[in-house]
Amino acid sequence: MGSRHGFIYAHPDDETFLSGCLIRRLADEGEPPVLLLATRGDAGRQGLERAKNRQELAELREQEMAVAADILGIAAVEHLKWPDGQLDEVDFGTLVQGVISFIQRHEVEIVYSFAEDGGNGHRDHIAISKATTAAVLSGACPSVRKLYYANSPFIREKGLKPSIMIDTESMWPVKAAALRAHETQHVTINRTFGNLVDFPEERRWEAFVLGWQDGVLWPEREEVESQCP
Repeated sequence: MGSRHGFIYAHPDDETFLSGCLIRRLADEGEPPVLLLATRGDAGRQGLERAKNRQELAELREQEMAVAADILGIAAVEHLKWPDGQLDEVDFGTLVQGVISFIQRHEVEIVYSFAEDGGNGHRDHIAISKATTAAVLSGACPSVRKLYYANSPFIREKGLKPSIMIDTESMWPVKAAALRAHETQHVTINRTFGNLVDFPEERRWEAFVLGWQDGVLWPEREEVESQCP
């Protein structure tokens, strides 16, 4: 049986940073999404506080991801297991095929990923965004009806308005719990979201822009499709 919603990111924790509340809401509505991660996040220096080497860190981050997935209600997590921090060095066709296979396997109808700037310019984020877009446009994923990009500086520069906006305040305890699950990333998480006790007003919204629908890139849709008060 397929899953209507599929999130495609680069590292464990990307799913919670960008879309933890959206994922949990979909699960609560009876549509638990699936998640594809291009790497296992084995390059983070801060993670090596708790692991002896990259292999051990990769295994630890997979375990953390499993805990976060359970909190968020993700139906399945898959890892392509490419080297963290080197995704743009992977053969592009091979990377695209990995995304295509995931979409086909789960019969995903609605795809979510990074915008083409990766949100923060991270080379892995940019690589998986390009691969996801290429997969959707390849014609090999006929189940896909929509492709959403996480709001980013690139999106804002284009003057595009989010089609999905989730107010995370009411769901903050769930998002904070999922963030805590990614224990090896505590430094980055604290820098981004604070102590996880106080609600971070500046990180209030999870926002996605409709980048492709039924063969049309950047369709003209201004209305907000869904909003969680």
